[in-house]
Amino acid sequence: MQQAHTLHTPSWGQELRATLGLAGPLAAANLLQMLTYAVDVIFIARLGEQELAASALAVSLFGLVLWALTGLTGAVAPLIAEAVGARAPALRPVRRSVRMALWLAVLAGAAGMGLCLLLDPIMQISGQQPGIRALANAYNSVIIFSMVPMLLAGVLRNFVSALGRPIFATAITGLGIFVNAGANYVFIYGKFGAPEMGLSGAAVATILTGFFTVGAYIAAIRADRRLHRYHVLGRIWSPDWARFRQIVAIGTPIALTITAEAGIFGAAAFLMGRFGAAELAGHTVALQLAALAFQVPFGVGQAAAIRVGYHYGAHDRVGAGRAGWVALAIGAGFMTLTAGAMILFPELLLRIYVDPSAPANAALVAFALQYLVLAAIFQLADGVQAVAAGALRGLQDTRIPMWIAIFSYWVPGIGMSVGLGFFTPLEGTGVWIGLATGLFFAAAGLIWRWNRREVLGLTRGQPAS
Repeated sequence: MQQAHTLHTPSWGQELRATLGLAGPLAAANLLQMLTYAVDVIFIARLGEQELAASALAVSLFGLVLWALTGLTGAVAPLIAEAVGARAPALRPVRRSVRMALWLAVLAGAAGMGLCLLLDPIMQISGQQPGIRALANAYNSVIIFSMVPMLLAGVLRNFVSALGRPIFATAITGLGIFVNAGANYVFIYGKFGAPEMGLSGAAVATILTGFFTVGAYIAAIRADRRLHRYHVLGRIWSPDWARFRQIVAIGTPIALTITAEAGIFGAAAFLMGRFGAAELAGHTVALQLAALAFQVPFGVGQAAAIRVGYHYGAHDRVGAGRAGWVALAIGAGFMTLTAGAMILFPELLLRIYVDPSAPANAALVAFALQYLVLAAIFQLADGVQAVAAGALRGLQDTRIPMWIAIFSYWVPGIGMSVGLGFFTPLEGTGVWIGLATGLFFAAAGLIWRWNRREVLGLTRGQPAS
């Protein structure tokens, strides 16, 4: 096996180019993934309001479980980066990390399917209509079978990205949109001899898209000389329990962090619903725009975990710090631009989802315009906390960041949302101020920890020559 590299810390400009080259395709893949979900909504909406409401209920739980478990298995990315940074090409440690992450994807996916079966009791407790409950249960009973292939695809996406091929993630996600759209058309409406399955057909389309994505990654890995030499599917049956436990130890706090963040936004929707349908609709549209913008710093955060991980493996403190600060500057810069767009051109942005000039949308648009101002304010904090969390993951530091996130979202965040929303005349605006407060606390806490990484002993120093 090769020895550690001769240490070469990239310049600021080199690090900027490397991070942008990695973050760009990852952010594009994230945006394309949102488009994939949008395709599902477009097809399901044509079936009727009940079907759309039922799918939304099912996806609210399925999506949360999937996102959290993707964070769990995604802990493989900094481990791959560390191994490559320490002793490229690091064939054996990378192969073992990917193999155990694939095992974890199957095991965690099976457990996630079980969690999703709690949908019916949750719907009963929350008082959903029997007809919608029946549709949601039928849809849920099919879509859960896409959990494992989606998690497997996520592991392979991390592998190709950490090995310098993030463009594969973009291309495969883009192709998946066409597969998903075609499968929706065929199985929802019963085309080309397929049975007409209605809402369940949309779930079948999701399963097929998941398996297509896994197959596409396997084909890309086999076709690419650099990736193929790792033989990540070789000896797939051979366990490495120490590596498995390492992935779980790093990934569990990531999954819990994701759950805490998603939970506060889910709770906010329930709070907004107490004020009226127009407030909730305006909240939903404004939050969708914020989520769309968030995909870019989320991709930058994924890139930061890999770039910092490379330097962490190479024992290059300066390089790790430089990679983190460059990523933070990129994330903050982009979110400053989106915040400006939300303040200067709000109606133009709303046109992505609704027609602001339609009289029927007047109340919705009025509330959405109010909330977009607050969304603009928390854009910077949202981007910074996402990238800072990614940089810390590159140092394999996830446990304390998890507690920072949980505290920030659920103490000052939800506390202020409830206090201002229900005990002042602010109502929905108060809920959004609470969301912004939680994000600012998280950003401040994570930046503090990143800035103190040397004092806290999170980095590795350059080995003695």
